[in-house]
Amino acid sequence: MQNDVIFSAKNINKFFGHGKKRVCAVNDVSFDIKDGEIVSIVGGSGCGKSVLAKIMLGLYAPESGEFLYKGKGITNTSDHWNEVQSVFQDPFGCFNQFFSIRTQLKDAFGILKNKPSKQEIEQRVDEALLAVNVKPSDIEGKYPFELSGGQMQRMLLARIFALKPKVLIADEPTSMVDACVRANILDYLMKLKAELGMTIIFVTHDIGLAYYVSDRIFIMHEAQIVEAGKPEDVTQHPKSEHTLRLLEDIPDINREWIKK
Repeated sequence: MQNDVIFSAKNINKFFGHGKKRVCAVNDVSFDIKDGEIVSIVGGSGCGKSVLAKIMLGLYAPESGEFLYKGKGITNTSDHWNEVQSVFQDPFGCFNQFFSIRTQLKDAFGILKNKPSKQEIEQRVDEALLAVNVKPSDIEGKYPFELSGGQMQRMLLARIFALKPKVLIADEPTSMVDACVRANILDYLMKLKAELGMTIIFVTHDIGLAYYVSDRIFIMHEAQIVEAGKPEDVTQHPKSEHTLRLLEDIPDINREWIKK
């Protein structure tokens, strides 16, 4: 792990709506995330974690406070997406149903400033598919609606393997799949980190998952980070009642494993 700060937030705020319907989604949030870290943002539905992830992606800008990527503000999303990519919980929403999978994996290279040659793109797509245990021939000519949810999650990860971003933001990447596929996806993400040396931000409601994969955990509740620290500190010595509630949702077998 290096010491360079990738993301820096200082008292950032984000609101939606107007007048009486105005809602605060991110409220006075501050943090630093270092190069090479795996950080999990954990919280229940509506706590603001996905909004915070979209601020990191450059999809939303905070209305006040300061948010920096590698010491600078995000002013050009195209440049930002050269280095920061995402995996969302609904893979079918990330692919066009009218174009083949392979075509879309190749088209993803269009976002890069220095686009590889056609031959290199074909090679990198093949290598990315093999990295997620898919033979290139198995998806040849196939469209998104012909694949299962688990297979489509692999296609999202294959895109990340191919593009090789500096930072990956994974928003509930395992919520649509069963336990076996979930384990495989986490293995692929750890493989991505090992091979590419990337920074990974997990956005999840599952504090048990966060414990297994993270260097640090941020607990969010009602638009604020109410607790942050190393996984063992947050899970074994929680300081916030909201952390305790999240821990109560962990199955007993996993809770005993964490204690050991």
